[in-house]
Formats: sequence, structure tokens, C-alpha cells
Amino acid sequence: MRFGYWMPLGSGGFVISNLPQRTDWSLDYNARLAQQAEELGFEYGLAPARFIASHGWELQQEAITCTAILAAQTKKLKLISAIHTGFWHPAMVAKMGATIDVYSKGRFAINILSGWFRDEFRIFGEPWLEHDERYRRSEEFIQVLKGLWTQDPFTFSGDFYRINGGWLRPPPVSAPYPEIFQGGNSKAARRMAAHHSDWYFLNGNSVENVQAQIEEVRALAAKAGRTVKFGLNGFVIQRDKEKEALEQLEAIVAHADPEIVKAFGDQVKEAGTSTRDRIGMWVDSDYANLVQPNDGFKTRLFGPPEQIARRIREYEAVGVDMILTAFLHFTDELPAFGRDVIPLLSDPIGAEKAA
Repeated sequence: MRFGYWMPLGSGGFVISNLPQRTDWSLDYNARLAQQAEELGFEYGLAPARFIASHGWELQQEAITCTAILAAQTKKLKLISAIHTGFWHPAMVAKMGATIDVYSKGRFAINILSGWFRDEFRIFGEPWLEHDERYRRSEEFIQVLKGLWTQDPFTFSGDFYRINGGWLRPPPVSAPYPEIFQGGNSKAARRMAAHHSDWYFLNGNSVENVQAQIEEVRALAAKAGRTVKFGLNGFVIQRDKEKEALEQLEAIVAHADPEIVKAFGDQVKEAGTSTRDRIGMWVDSDYANLVQPNDGFKTRLFGPPEQIARRIREYEAVGVDMILTAFLHFTDELPAFGRDVIPLLSDPIGAEKAA
């Protein structure tokens, strides 16, 4: 099992709640957090991408810029930049990614976002494509990334992008290319993961629902002669007793900002129901789960370390390869998770306690 964490690059933390949160979005804070994380066993840090506030992040930094800066502040952590395919040209991202990968000695990765927030596209004057077309554009985006990272020269003629004998020197040092992540819950997202991505991020969910989704994507990937790894979003509330963790959860929801939660819910529900099969992300998320924007409460990583580790083992058993964590109080809860939970899942004695 591998572990990653959401980098707190926006103001307001990772719950839509007025409850005080011990976290910060400054560079110095994120550099210290990344250094702690890599020493405590976290292998990945994900830089989220948001350009206008959608769930309380009034202020936010740009993802790929932050990963470039944090690459110089860390030694082991792999840094994942989230990128909206509708806002960037893949050749430019390929060049920036290769540069970061070379300078960081192979620690760049990318998370492909097809886009669900219509207002961002409207504000920037970019066309809002139909749901499955956004994923088709992302598929071509990945093909261009891979082609420029591995072929010299590279030619591509698609519906969205064209490359006429392009090249990229120096190429990335990651072999065969930097890892490519994506999320999404729709059938289009699952097909895209099966055919193009290295990792598929799942929103928080029950063990049974996660297993079903993994099995479907695995089967699609097998037909394409590929394998895919799986990451799962999980909001962690680590306390000495489960009762204390659940009381903390209740307090987070009780202090949620109803206006922001409703606005976020309206936005994401529109995105989730816009798919032909109507099984996009957040379709079945209630008010409490919308308080954590990526359904992190559904993963139920609540309680003392041994209980959280046992829960993670259940997800590992159905095929989850990474837990992507977020916390109410990053300042002390991320280090506590690294000290108390990760060892239970990485050494033989700890594994017995978590069994």
C-alpha cells in the first residue's frame, strides 16, 4: 500500500466547514509539510487545480508551479500536478513536466482533469464540451504527452490536437514516462483509465462499491492489454477512540457552511448527472458527504490507528494500491498518521496489529 496526501494549496482546508483547521496554504508551510511527509512514508503529494472558488477556496495557487517549487524543497516525494485539459496545450505541459522530472530526478507525475466546473470554462471563454467529448479530448491529451515524452520526432493528428513532427529534448528521466493519473466516475472516465492512464483515482466509497469499480476498470484494461493501478480518496480522523473520531466528524458537518455546500452540490450534481448513464461523480452524495468535496468521509478512516489500518487493509484486499489522504488539522494529523498508521501497514509486526 502506498500513501499520498492532498497538498493544502488553497485557503480553507479540505472540508467546507467553519470549524477551525490547523493548516495553511503558504509556501513555507507546504515545504515543511512535504518534507515531513516524505520522511514519514508518504510517497506522493497531489497538487489540486482550481482557478476560481468552488468549495470555499477563496484563494488558491496554481498546481504545476507549486510542484516545480516544491520539487526543489524535497528529495523523495513524487509530486503530482493536476492539469485541466481544456486550459492547456499538451505540448506545453509535456515540456514543463519533462523539465520538472529532469530537475527532480524522476519525481514528476500528472493528474489529468477533464473538467466538471462549467463556470471556470465560461469565465475563461473556453468552450464547454459535452461530457464524453471532454474525456475524448483528455484521451488525445494523454496520447500527445506520451508521444512527445517517448518519440523523436512525434506526429499526431486528432480531433483536438495536432503535432507535426515535434520533439522534446531533453526527455523526462522517468521510464517510460512520468506517471499519469486521472479521476472520474462515469463510463467514459473508466474507459479512458483502462486505455490510457497509469493510475485511476476513485472518490471515497464503500469497500463493496470500490471493488465493483476496480473490477470493471481492470476488465476493460485487460481487454486492451494493459494494467491500471488504483488510488482511493480518504479523509482521515485519527483519534484515540472511535467515539472521539465520530464526534469530530459530527462537529465538522454541524459547522458546515450551508450556502457553500449547497452551491458546490448544485455544481457537482449537474456534472454528475450530465453523463448518458447518469453515474458520474457525486450523483449519490448527500449533504454530509459534500462537506468533504471528494467523498472522503465515505472511506470511513475514523478512529484509532489500528482501526484505520484494518480499514485500509480491506481496501487493499479489493485492489486499492494507494490511499490519498486529507485531514482537518494537517499540522499535526498528517505527521500522526505517518508515525502511527503507515508503519502498521508496512512492517510484519504492524501488519499483525492491523489484521
